[in-house]
Amino acid sequence: MKIIIFLIFFGLAGALFAQTAALPETGQNRDQVDIESILNEAVEMLSRREFSSALGLFDSLPEEEKEKTEIRIMRASILNSAGRIAEARQIANDIVNADRNNTEALMVLADSAAIEGRERDRRTFLERVIAANPRHARALIDLGNLAINARNLRSAANYFDRALAAEPDNGEALVSRAVVHRYNRENRNAERLLNHAIELYPNWAGPLQERARLYKGANYLQDALSDLDAARALEPDNYWVSVDRGLVLMDMNRRQEALEDFKRAIEIDSEIFIAYVYSAGLKEEFGDYSGAEQDYIKMGRIRPEYYFAFEGLGVLRMRRKEWAGARDAFLEAYRHAPREYTYALLATVCWMRAGRQTDPRQFLAQVLRTVPRDSLEFTVLRVFHDLNHDSDAAVRINAEQNNALKSRMAFYLASYYDIRGNQTLANRYYLLVQELDVAATIEWRLNEWVLSERGLGIRMQNER
Repeated sequence: MKIIIFLIFFGLAGALFAQTAALPETGQNRDQVDIESILNEAVEMLSRREFSSALGLFDSLPEEEKEKTEIRIMRASILNSAGRIAEARQIANDIVNADRNNTEALMVLADSAAIEGRERDRRTFLERVIAANPRHARALIDLGNLAINARNLRSAANYFDRALAAEPDNGEALVSRAVVHRYNRENRNAERLLNHAIELYPNWAGPLQERARLYKGANYLQDALSDLDAARALEPDNYWVSVDRGLVLMDMNRRQEALEDFKRAIEIDSEIFIAYVYSAGLKEEFGDYSGAEQDYIKMGRIRPEYYFAFEGLGVLRMRRKEWAGARDAFLEAYRHAPREYTYALLATVCWMRAGRQTDPRQFLAQVLRTVPRDSLEFTVLRVFHDLNHDSDAAVRINAEQNNALKSRMAFYLASYYDIRGNQTLANRYYLLVQELDVAATIEWRLNEWVLSERGLGIRMQNER
């Protein structure tokens, strides 16, 4: 959003520069030259994201210049970028109240709504822009992107086509239309538009990055990597270029290099979520469990509703037998996913290992109220709550036809016997989990660790 607002500013400044250039070469335009110098400096500051400094330049403008509509809109755009949304909105509203069809002021209001997550208001302002000017390219592009977010590709294509009809060489429209072609698997059409955008804008990373995504999807991995290398050379601090490059390297099985790209993305912006997901997984794969744990902790802070972060954190703490910490992580995961009874069971196992076996009883009583009574999960959870009925659970597990569910619940019954001190029965069910060989579960992974510690098993994970 800040990049788009910068482009608005640059466009408005360009219009003022053109007005300045058209003035006669007399002493009359000395103030205009000063204005041009100030605006040029403001553009430079914006390119460095120095929003406060750019705003300060406006104070040096002559009073009559400050009141010009174009200058006020530029100021409002910068205020949006600086996070001072209310001030930006006030300026834009004042302009719209005097001129209800001022499209650039309406765009400022649309941007303010976008920053605040008010998508319905944003759409309303964009539609007002289109009503006033049906060929307003950026409003059409923004409406197209809203349509993509709503998974309405036909509507998105229509908006982007209209933007291109108004401005055939508009880079954003070319790339966005190519995105829709890619989603529709119209790869040749997408490549044609992206090639054109790259030719028109050789110093812009956007079309190269999008073409790399196209090539990655078609499994032309070396071509994708070449495009991302070129994009990175143009924009070395582009977070998403680093993430995309990491994903391509993962597909090429160059996983250590991929990890370096994800680390680079995190260095560029430590408050964006996605790079941590891949970084944590790769660090675990390479045995850097401490590093992976830090990534999971950061994920949980940035996006607590992403409960897989707490899952990963809990698993790592279980590996180190930090039972209380693992319990807390699984309880947090369960809080965000209260129908994922796996987290309730994992929290219970850790809770019992961390203290007394009756400690989680009150928690389990609450969980059992939400679990279907005829389910295998209910039967196993009741075992932990009552510290009894394990034979009933064993019968149901042995009769279960769904191997994934059977394997998972066998792990918890094994854990129950382990906690209760019956290692013979515990080992029997740990071995059953491995025999069932349902590897895409948390329980299978934890089970392999247990068997490895005990020197048991048909084959260990590192032999697979």
